[in-house]
Amino acid sequence: MSNPRDVVFTDGMFAEYATFDIDDSTVTYSASEVNGSAVVGRAVNLSAAHTVKLAADGEAVIGKLIKVTPDNRAVVQVKGVMTLPGGDSASLTLNKKIVGAASSAPANGYIREVATATAAELGLARGFIVDAGTTTAVVVWL
Repeated sequence: MSNPRDVVFTDGMFAEYATFDIDDSTVTYSASEVNGSAVVGRAVNLSAAHTVKLAADGEAVIGKLIKVTPDNRAVVQVKGVMTLPGGDSASLTLNKKIVGAASSAPANGYIREVATATAAELGLARGFIVDAGTTTAVVVWL
């Protein structure tokens, strides 16, 4: 048996999940998609009370979309260590807080480091980047 300490693994540590409604616009249910949506794994934000949408550029990130169900509900990882995709040309620096980022179509659901010179973003920034070794799977801790 190999030594489990030989591999650094943090994804899923201290994970907490919550259930929300979906906006049925940026997040939609599809029976043909794995875990119910083509946008599973992306960053989400609130669009209304108890309702999630894909996080847009400079918006708060409340968590990672895990699953969408046929009743238009979403399971979201709201705490702990997770991987999220970085936006196109996004700055992703170790220990920096994150906000939503733009990317090519579909444009939302990505992350970037907070622009510290933008006061409005500082109030929305959350968590921090643990590993930015790849922009497709940035490890963050919310």
